[in-house]
Amino acid sequence: MKIAICASEVAPFAKTGGLADVAGALPSALSRLGEEVIVIMPRYKSIDEKKFSLRRLGSNISFAQAGDSAKVYFIDNDAYFGRDGLYQDKAGDYADNLERFTFYCRRTLELLREISFRPDIIHVHDWQASLVPVYLKTICRRDCFYSRTRTMLTIHNIGYQGLFPKEKFPLLGLDWDLFNIDGLEFYGKINLLKGGITFADLINTVSPTYAREIMTGEFGFGLEGVLRKRSGSVYGILNGLDGDIWDPKNDKYIHANFSHSDLSGKAKDKYELKRLCNLSGAEGAPLIGIVSRLAQQKGFDILLESIDEICKIGAQLVILGVGDVKYQKLLKKAEKKYPKAISFNFKFDDPLAHKIYAGSDIFLMPSLYEPCGLGQMIALRYGTIPVVFKTGGLADTVTSANGFVFDSYDKAGLVNAVKKAVDAYSDKGKWHRLMAQGMQSDFSWEASAKEYLKLYEKAKKK
Repeated sequence: MKIAICASEVAPFAKTGGLADVAGALPSALSRLGEEVIVIMPRYKSIDEKKFSLRRLGSNISFAQAGDSAKVYFIDNDAYFGRDGLYQDKAGDYADNLERFTFYCRRTLELLREISFRPDIIHVHDWQASLVPVYLKTICRRDCFYSRTRTMLTIHNIGYQGLFPKEKFPLLGLDWDLFNIDGLEFYGKINLLKGGITFADLINTVSPTYAREIMTGEFGFGLEGVLRKRSGSVYGILNGLDGDIWDPKNDKYIHANFSHSDLSGKAKDKYELKRLCNLSGAEGAPLIGIVSRLAQQKGFDILLESIDEICKIGAQLVILGVGDVKYQKLLKKAEKKYPKAISFNFKFDDPLAHKIYAGSDIFLMPSLYEPCGLGQMIALRYGTIPVVFKTGGLADTVTSANGFVFDSYDKAGLVNAVKKAVDAYSDKGKWHRLMAQGMQSDFSWEASAKEYLKLYEKAKKK
């Protein structure tokens, strides 16, 4: 199958979030399964030509090899992409983001013709690439080059939709008839993600539960009605985990390596983590790890309400993350109140993140909503038992067989789940069974890629 993947960010070339991880890992996994895959993304200023051995194809196209055989094409335009940030600067979103990603989508379709790559599937990601299926069903609808091409849109977080003023609609090159309730109009504005949802042959999200959640008023961010109309074409596939990066047997950042058949190194990692974070004493106490953006979505409101109770039951906390200043101040206050129980690290520190996953006993993710989530998957792979709220990908990956799930999003629900985990920790036999179950979970990209291939086949039949 010929597959073109279109994403505004792709690891390792450019990244702001999980979208880049998916767009970087999925093509390689598909290639290993024998599919013919290319990736198309903008050429940002931050992409180093020498580092990635970029080669010039034309005046505004370059390419590089990525992974096991997927070729990545870069669309150059210094006026649009020659900037320090991908989508914004310190002042906020770039004012011309509509123009930037309209250019990207149109140039993508031109490029496919120029390189004679006639895809069976164009797999687009989020609002930045959502105009591709729109153009295929409108401007390119009579173009025989694309007669067999079908599209799939992946929504990574429906809270980001690509909203722009109505006055800019002519820049899209589309007929005004498409600016209506059944097209790209959304409360008087242009909504690019809505366009993708409306025109793509299939829609998927990054977990089965999130696929259902976004069709509700609580999680749909105003697009639930559009998605419900297309409910028969909406699916969910869990993101995979890069097993080369996240593997306690070979992790270069942790103090002692270990595996599900030999867990002896994990105790050494816990000791080293406590030493690094100045959490002395409390021998035998469970250590709870958190690696997260500091934001309301991630559950920090109910976590801060629960801090006193968690510390009273004898647990210790190691928290790593950056984000809202409000939560930073409150966590620093809590750390000052409980210096022997809480270590707060307000920074981005990848080696420390690895150490927290390996050295903690419990991993806490009380997210209000979580489209997929990787933290709980990493924790399971490292034998660190997750405590999560029942939402999105957390609900799809954590069960009573490998962790603890609470379904009442409040202080009482969170504290009760942590207490259950702490009680279970005292039963070493039960705890080791939980660890073994989690460490043997298959969150590989190969498993996810096979599910994507099934959806591509469905799309081809449309």
